[in-house]
Amino acid sequence: MTPCRLIQRLLLATLAAAAATVLGTAPAAAQAPAGTLRIVVPYPPGGASDRTARVLAEALQTRLGQTVIVENIVGAGGRLAMRQLAALPADAPVLVLANPALMVVAPLVYRNNGYDADKDFQPVGQISRYEFAAAVGPAVPVRELAHLMAWLRANPNQASIGVPATGSLPHFFALMVGQAAQVPVQVVGYKGSAPLTTDLMGGHVPVAIDTLDTVLPLHEGGKLRILATSGSTRAVPGLPTFQEAGMKLTASGFSVLYARAGAPAAQVQRWSAEVAAAMQLPDVRNKFLAAKSEPVSATRAQTETMLRDFKAQWVPVIQKAGLQFE
Repeated sequence: MTPCRLIQRLLLATLAAAAATVLGTAPAAAQAPAGTLRIVVPYPPGGASDRTARVLAEALQTRLGQTVIVENIVGAGGRLAMRQLAALPADAPVLVLANPALMVVAPLVYRNNGYDADKDFQPVGQISRYEFAAAVGPAVPVRELAHLMAWLRANPNQASIGVPATGSLPHFFALMVGQAAQVPVQVVGYKGSAPLTTDLMGGHVPVAIDTLDTVLPLHEGGKLRILATSGSTRAVPGLPTFQEAGMKLTASGFSVLYARAGAPAAQVQRWSAEVAAAMQLPDVRNKFLAAKSEPVSATRAQTETMLRDFKAQWVPVIQKAGLQFE
Protein backbone atom coordinates (compact mmCIF):
# COMPACT_ATOMS: atom_id res chain seq x y z
CA MET A 1 0.00 0.00 0.00
CA THR A 2 1.42 3.39 -1.00
CA PRO A 3 1.92 6.10 1.69
CA CYS A 4 -0.71 8.21 -0.05
CA ARG A 5 -3.31 5.39 0.05
CA LEU A 6 -2.46 4.70 3.71
CA ILE A 7 -2.97 8.36 4.64
CA GLN A 8 -6.31 8.37 2.83
CA ARG A 9 -7.52 5.32 4.81
CA LEU A 10 -6.42 6.84 8.09
CA LEU A 11 -8.24 10.07 7.29
CA LEU A 12 -11.42 8.18 6.43
CA ALA A 13 -11.26 6.18 9.69
CA THR A 14 -10.74 9.38 11.67
CA LEU A 15 -13.70 11.09 10.02
CA ALA A 16 -15.93 8.05 10.66
CA ALA A 17 -15.02 8.00 14.34
CA ALA A 18 -15.61 11.74 14.63
CA ALA A 19 -19.03 11.39 13.03
CA ALA A 20 -19.98 8.68 15.49
CA THR A 21 -18.89 10.85 18.39
CA VAL A 22 -20.64 14.03 17.28
CA LEU A 23 -23.82 12.60 15.82
CA GLY A 24 -24.23 9.53 18.00
CA THR A 25 -26.03 7.79 15.15
CA ALA A 26 -23.23 6.00 13.32
CA PRO A 27 -22.93 2.26 13.99
CA ALA A 28 -21.06 1.46 17.18
CA ALA A 29 -19.03 -1.03 15.18
CA ALA A 30 -17.21 1.85 13.39
CA GLN A 31 -13.59 0.80 13.71
CA ALA A 32 -11.16 2.65 15.97
CA PRO A 33 -7.46 2.23 15.17
CA ALA A 34 -6.09 -1.23 15.96
CA GLY A 35 -5.01 -1.61 19.57
CA THR A 36 -7.38 1.10 20.79
CA LEU A 37 -9.71 0.63 23.75
CA ARG A 38 -12.97 2.56 23.47
CA ILE A 39 -14.94 3.74 26.49
CA VAL A 40 -18.45 4.55 25.30
CA VAL A 41 -20.47 7.17 27.16
CA PRO A 42 -24.19 6.94 26.28
CA TYR A 43 -24.68 10.67 26.91
CA PRO A 44 -23.53 13.92 25.28
CA PRO A 45 -20.06 15.41 25.82
CA GLY A 46 -19.64 17.72 28.79
CA GLY A 47 -21.88 15.93 31.27
CA ALA A 48 -20.84 14.25 34.50
CA SER A 49 -20.53 10.80 32.90
CA ASP A 50 -18.43 12.19 30.07
CA ARG A 51 -16.10 14.10 32.39
CA THR A 52 -15.43 11.15 34.68
CA ALA A 53 -14.92 8.81 31.71
CA ARG A 54 -12.25 11.11 30.30
CA VAL A 55 -10.42 11.32 33.63
CA LEU A 56 -10.39 7.53 33.85
CA ALA A 57 -9.44 7.08 30.19
CA GLU A 58 -6.34 9.22 30.66
CA ALA A 59 -5.21 7.13 33.64
CA LEU A 60 -5.97 3.83 31.91
CA GLN A 61 -4.03 4.82 28.81
CA THR A 62 -0.87 5.06 30.90
CA ARG A 63 -1.54 1.88 32.85
CA LEU A 64 -2.57 -0.26 29.88
CA GLY A 65 0.08 1.11 27.54
CA GLN A 66 -2.43 1.57 24.74
CA THR A 67 -4.62 4.28 23.28
CA VAL A 68 -7.88 4.76 25.19
CA ILE A 69 -10.54 7.00 23.66
CA VAL A 70 -13.93 8.17 24.88
CA GLU A 71 -16.77 7.97 22.38
CA ASN A 72 -20.17 9.59 22.94
CA ILE A 73 -23.13 7.74 21.39
CA VAL A 74 -26.32 9.60 22.22
CA GLY A 75 -29.99 8.87 21.70
CA ALA A 76 -33.00 7.26 23.37
CA GLY A 77 -31.84 8.34 26.80
CA GLY A 78 -28.66 6.29 26.48
CA ARG A 79 -30.36 3.13 25.25
CA LEU A 80 -29.17 3.65 21.66
CA ALA A 81 -25.57 3.12 22.73
CA MET A 82 -26.46 0.01 24.70
CA ARG A 83 -28.30 -1.48 21.70
CA GLN A 84 -25.37 -0.81 19.37
CA LEU A 85 -22.85 -2.27 21.79
CA ALA A 86 -24.99 -5.37 22.42
CA ALA A 87 -24.67 -6.12 18.69
CA LEU A 88 -20.85 -6.06 18.73
CA PRO A 89 -18.70 -9.21 18.80
CA ALA A 90 -17.97 -10.37 22.33
CA ASP A 91 -14.24 -9.73 21.95
CA ALA A 92 -14.64 -6.12 20.79
CA PRO A 93 -12.19 -3.84 22.67
CA VAL A 94 -14.90 -1.62 24.11
CA LEU A 95 -16.27 -0.71 27.53
CA VAL A 96 -19.38 1.28 28.36
CA LEU A 97 -19.90 3.57 31.35
CA ALA A 98 -23.44 2.86 32.50
CA ASN A 99 -25.72 3.83 35.37
CA PRO A 100 -28.88 2.42 37.03
CA ALA A 101 -31.17 4.08 34.49
CA LEU A 102 -29.69 1.90 31.74
CA MET A 103 -28.86 -1.29 33.62
CA VAL A 104 -31.75 -1.61 36.10
CA VAL A 105 -34.62 0.75 35.28
CA ALA A 106 -34.83 0.58 31.47
CA PRO A 107 -35.06 -3.25 31.28
CA LEU A 108 -38.04 -3.12 33.66
CA VAL A 109 -40.04 -0.22 32.23
CA TYR A 110 -39.48 -0.42 28.44
CA ARG A 111 -41.41 -3.09 26.58
CA ASN A 112 -38.96 -2.98 23.65
CA ASN A 113 -35.72 -2.14 25.39
CA GLY A 114 -33.51 -3.51 22.63
CA TYR A 115 -30.85 -5.09 24.89
CA ASP A 116 -30.65 -7.39 27.89
CA ALA A 117 -28.60 -5.77 30.64
CA ASP A 118 -27.68 -9.10 32.23
CA LYS A 119 -27.19 -11.28 29.15
CA ASP A 120 -25.47 -8.75 26.87
CA PHE A 121 -23.07 -7.16 29.37
CA GLN A 122 -20.86 -8.03 32.31
CA PRO A 123 -19.51 -5.65 34.99
CA VAL A 124 -15.83 -4.74 34.99
CA GLY A 125 -15.76 -2.38 37.95
CA GLN A 126 -17.59 0.38 39.78
CA ILE A 127 -15.90 3.76 39.53
CA SER A 128 -18.21 6.13 41.39
CA ARG A 129 -21.21 6.49 43.66
CA TYR A 130 -23.60 9.40 43.90
CA GLU A 131 -26.37 10.45 46.25
CA PHE A 132 -29.70 12.19 45.91
CA ALA A 133 -30.96 15.29 47.65
CA ALA A 134 -34.36 16.76 48.44
CA ALA A 135 -34.45 20.50 47.86
CA VAL A 136 -37.06 23.25 48.06
CA GLY A 137 -37.29 26.60 46.38
CA PRO A 138 -37.45 29.97 48.14
CA ALA A 139 -41.27 29.99 48.03
CA VAL A 140 -41.55 26.99 50.40
CA PRO A 141 -41.33 28.23 54.01
CA VAL A 142 -39.57 25.23 55.56
CA ARG A 143 -36.00 24.43 56.53
CA GLU A 144 -36.31 20.86 57.81
CA LEU A 145 -37.47 17.66 56.14
CA ALA A 146 -40.06 16.89 58.84
CA HIS A 147 -41.54 20.36 58.41
CA LEU A 148 -41.67 19.81 54.64
CA MET A 149 -43.73 16.64 55.04
CA ALA A 150 -46.12 18.47 57.40
CA TRP A 151 -46.35 21.33 54.88
CA LEU A 152 -47.18 18.91 52.04
CA ARG A 153 -49.94 17.31 54.11
CA ALA A 154 -51.37 20.74 54.90
CA ASN A 155 -51.15 21.78 51.23
CA PRO A 156 -52.26 18.71 49.24
CA ASN A 157 -52.82 20.78 46.11
CA GLN A 158 -49.07 21.52 46.14
CA ALA A 159 -47.90 18.02 47.12
CA SER A 160 -45.76 17.43 44.05
CA ILE A 161 -42.10 16.49 43.71
CA GLY A 162 -40.17 17.33 40.58
CA VAL A 163 -37.56 14.91 39.20
CA PRO A 164 -35.20 15.25 36.23
CA ALA A 165 -36.92 12.53 34.18
CA THR A 166 -39.91 10.23 34.36
CA GLY A 167 -38.68 6.75 35.18
CA SER A 168 -35.35 8.00 36.51
CA LEU A 169 -33.89 6.83 39.80
CA PRO A 170 -34.86 10.16 41.47
CA HIS A 171 -38.43 9.43 40.31
CA PHE A 172 -38.52 6.16 42.23
CA PHE A 173 -36.76 7.65 45.22
CA ALA A 174 -39.44 10.37 45.31
CA LEU A 175 -42.07 7.62 45.48
CA MET A 176 -40.15 6.04 48.36
CA VAL A 177 -40.07 9.39 50.18
CA GLY A 178 -43.81 9.89 49.77
CA GLN A 179 -44.53 6.36 50.95
CA ALA A 180 -42.22 6.63 53.98
CA ALA A 181 -43.77 9.95 54.97
CA GLN A 182 -47.32 8.74 54.21
CA VAL A 183 -47.84 11.72 51.95
CA PRO A 184 -49.68 11.12 48.63
CA VAL A 185 -47.32 12.98 46.32
CA GLN A 186 -47.49 13.54 42.58
CA VAL A 187 -44.16 12.99 40.85
CA VAL A 188 -43.55 15.43 38.00
CA GLY A 189 -40.98 14.34 35.44
CA TYR A 190 -38.93 16.98 33.64
CA LYS A 191 -36.72 16.77 30.57
CA GLY A 192 -33.49 17.19 32.49
CA SER A 193 -32.12 18.84 35.60
CA ALA A 194 -31.89 22.33 34.11
CA PRO A 195 -35.65 22.88 33.58
CA LEU A 196 -36.35 21.17 36.90
CA THR A 197 -34.14 23.49 38.93
CA THR A 198 -35.39 26.51 36.97
CA ASP A 199 -38.99 25.67 37.94
CA LEU A 200 -37.93 24.95 41.52
CA MET A 201 -36.26 28.33 41.91
CA GLY A 202 -39.21 30.01 40.19
CA GLY A 203 -41.77 28.47 42.52
CA HIS A 204 -43.51 26.37 39.86
CA VAL A 205 -42.74 23.11 41.69
CA PRO A 206 -42.28 23.12 45.49
CA VAL A 207 -39.86 20.21 45.93
CA ALA A 208 -37.25 18.53 43.78
CA ILE A 209 -35.25 15.35 44.12
CA ASP A 210 -32.14 15.15 41.99
CA THR A 211 -28.53 14.07 42.32
CA LEU A 212 -26.59 15.92 45.01
CA ASP A 213 -23.93 17.17 42.60
CA THR A 214 -26.65 18.87 40.53
CA VAL A 215 -28.36 20.85 43.30
CA LEU A 216 -25.43 21.47 45.65
CA PRO A 217 -24.00 24.48 43.74
CA LEU A 218 -27.45 26.12 43.76
CA HIS A 219 -27.79 25.42 47.48
CA GLU A 220 -24.37 26.94 48.12
CA GLY A 221 -25.38 29.96 46.02
CA GLY A 222 -28.52 30.50 48.11
CA LYS A 223 -30.90 29.85 45.21
CA LEU A 224 -32.55 26.81 46.82
CA ARG A 225 -32.34 24.83 50.06
CA ILE A 226 -31.30 21.20 50.41
CA LEU A 227 -33.16 19.60 53.30
CA ALA A 228 -31.65 16.11 53.29
CA THR A 229 -29.27 13.85 51.40
CA SER A 230 -29.74 10.14 50.76
CA GLY A 231 -26.46 8.62 51.94
CA SER A 232 -25.84 6.68 55.13
CA THR A 233 -23.47 9.42 56.34
CA ARG A 234 -23.31 13.14 55.72
CA ALA A 235 -21.88 14.00 52.32
CA VAL A 236 -21.74 17.71 53.12
CA PRO A 237 -21.26 19.26 56.58
CA GLY A 238 -24.48 20.91 57.76
CA LEU A 239 -26.74 18.83 55.52
CA PRO A 240 -28.50 15.99 57.37
CA THR A 241 -29.19 12.60 55.87
CA PHE A 242 -32.76 11.37 55.49
CA GLN A 243 -32.11 9.05 58.41
CA GLU A 244 -30.92 11.93 60.60
CA ALA A 245 -34.02 13.86 59.56
CA GLY A 246 -36.25 11.04 60.84
CA MET A 247 -36.91 9.12 57.62
CA LYS A 248 -35.46 5.62 57.39
CA LEU A 249 -34.23 5.87 53.82
CA THR A 250 -30.83 5.50 52.20
CA ALA A 251 -30.17 5.41 48.48
CA SER A 252 -27.41 5.97 45.98
CA GLY A 253 -26.67 5.56 42.31
CA PHE A 254 -23.60 4.14 40.57
CA SER A 255 -21.36 4.44 37.57
CA VAL A 256 -19.99 1.07 36.47
CA LEU A 257 -17.85 0.08 33.52
CA TYR A 258 -19.26 -2.88 31.61
CA ALA A 259 -17.77 -5.12 28.93
CA ARG A 260 -19.62 -7.27 26.44
CA ALA A 261 -20.82 -10.59 27.80
CA GLY A 262 -18.56 -13.34 26.55
CA ALA A 263 -15.49 -11.11 26.37
CA PRO A 264 -12.26 -13.04 27.00
CA ALA A 265 -11.97 -13.68 30.75
CA ALA A 266 -8.29 -12.75 30.91
CA GLN A 267 -8.98 -9.44 29.17
CA VAL A 268 -11.88 -8.59 31.48
CA GLN A 269 -9.78 -9.46 34.51
CA ARG A 270 -6.99 -7.16 33.36
CA TRP A 271 -9.40 -4.32 32.68
CA SER A 272 -10.95 -4.83 36.10
CA ALA A 273 -7.60 -4.79 37.89
CA GLU A 274 -6.34 -1.70 36.07
CA VAL A 275 -9.60 0.22 36.57
CA ALA A 276 -9.52 -0.51 40.30
CA ALA A 277 -5.88 0.56 40.49
CA ALA A 278 -6.52 3.74 38.49
CA MET A 279 -9.36 4.69 40.84
CA GLN A 280 -6.90 4.61 43.74
CA LEU A 281 -4.63 7.24 42.18
CA PRO A 282 -4.77 10.51 44.19
CA ASP A 283 -5.00 12.65 41.05
CA VAL A 284 -7.94 10.63 39.70
CA ARG A 285 -9.75 10.65 43.04
CA ASN A 286 -9.27 14.40 43.45
CA LYS A 287 -10.71 15.08 40.01
CA PHE A 288 -13.77 12.95 40.81
CA LEU A 289 -14.25 14.72 44.15
CA ALA A 290 -13.95 18.12 42.46
CA ALA A 291 -16.86 17.05 40.23
CA LYS A 292 -18.92 16.17 43.38
CA SER A 293 -18.66 12.47 42.51
CA GLU A 294 -17.54 9.92 45.10
CA PRO A 295 -14.72 7.83 43.61
CA VAL A 296 -14.87 4.06 44.11
CA SER A 297 -12.15 1.48 43.64
CA ALA A 298 -13.86 -1.90 43.48
CA THR A 299 -12.97 -5.34 42.28
CA ARG A 300 -15.19 -7.17 39.85
CA ALA A 301 -16.53 -9.34 42.70
CA GLN A 302 -17.25 -6.30 44.87
CA THR A 303 -19.06 -4.65 41.95
CA GLU A 304 -21.20 -7.74 41.40
CA THR A 305 -22.16 -7.77 45.09
CA MET A 306 -23.05 -4.07 44.95
CA LEU A 307 -25.25 -4.67 41.91
CA ARG A 308 -27.09 -7.55 43.58
CA ASP A 309 -27.78 -5.43 46.66
CA PHE A 310 -28.85 -2.51 44.48
CA LYS A 311 -31.37 -4.60 42.56
CA ALA A 312 -32.74 -6.09 45.78
CA GLN A 313 -33.52 -2.57 47.00
CA TRP A 314 -34.79 -0.99 43.79
CA VAL A 315 -36.46 -3.64 41.63
CA PRO A 316 -39.50 -3.98 43.96
CA VAL A 317 -39.92 -0.19 44.03
CA ILE A 318 -39.73 0.08 40.24
CA GLN A 319 -42.12 -2.81 39.68
CA LYS A 320 -44.61 -1.45 42.21
CA ALA A 321 -44.71 1.88 40.38
CA GLY A 322 -46.09 0.07 37.33
CA LEU A 323 -44.52 2.38 34.73
CA GLN A 324 -44.42 1.02 31.18
CA PHE A 325 -43.09 2.69 28.06
CA GLU A 326 -42.82 1.58 24.45
